[in-house]
Amino acid sequence: MFLDFEASSLADRSYPIEVAWVFEDGPCESYLIAPAPGWSDWDADAERIHGIARETLVHEGTAHELVAGRMVEVLSGHALFASAPSWDGKWMSAVLRAAALPRHALRLQDTDVALCETAAAILREVVSADELTTTVRDLVARVNATKSDAPAHRALADAKAECDLWRKVRDDALSYAAARTSA
Repeated sequence: MFLDFEASSLADRSYPIEVAWVFEDGPCESYLIAPAPGWSDWDADAERIHGIARETLVHEGTAHELVAGRMVEVLSGHALFASAPSWDGKWMSAVLRAAALPRHALRLQDTDVALCETAAAILREVVSADELTTTVRDLVARVNATKSDAPAHRALADAKAECDLWRKVRDDALSYAAARTSA
């Protein structure tokens, strides 16, 4: 499952304003997050990037407690991946803590872990152990080179882009394995 947050800023006191996740097979959810009491940090430059006004969050956002509860309900027990797990983990922790849930109820890993694990699992049967690490690294690097340098800065679009990247690695690894098997 691939997850992304947008935030009020990149400052220490920043907080999550939007979250989305996408399962590898397509189902997804996205929420604007109403600010919790005490969440006051706001950066106008960040707003220009993500395009979400604080007033929109106040009037249209889902209560942070409901978002946090839904996250724990849906995401628990799944491997969670994000392109920036340190930042996304910070904001995930903030929303969980604000809802009085354990901040480590969910854990994030870097998307590159999912890419490498998927490619290795597929290629393990057709590539020698000596070549596996290099073959996986090269395949993942080629696919990563195709991704956009400019994320959408909207949680659902960015989570879907991470999932699409994973699918591309999976498909390329399957094609490579098929070519090696038929050769």
